[in-house]
Amino acid sequence: MTTWEYLTTPLLIHNTAAILNNWGKQGWELVQIVQGPEGGLVAYLKRPVADAAPANAGLGAAAQAAKQFEGEAQ
Repeated sequence: MTTWEYLTTPLLIHNTAAILNNWGKQGWELVQIVQGPEGGLVAYLKRPVADAAPANAGLGAAAQAAKQFEGEAQ
């Protein structure tokens, strides 16, 4: 049986494709985009968990992506 890990990330309207392409390169598949509680867009993504992967592998990927986008925002 496939085990999944999930991730949510905010989407910037002017940079949506770049954000989603970045996650896609890391193996994440877009499941859904919804409007967040503050009016912005939030993407829900998933990817299969490898047997050897730690349970919180998505947290490391999220931290890495956040650093990348912080650099672009400046």
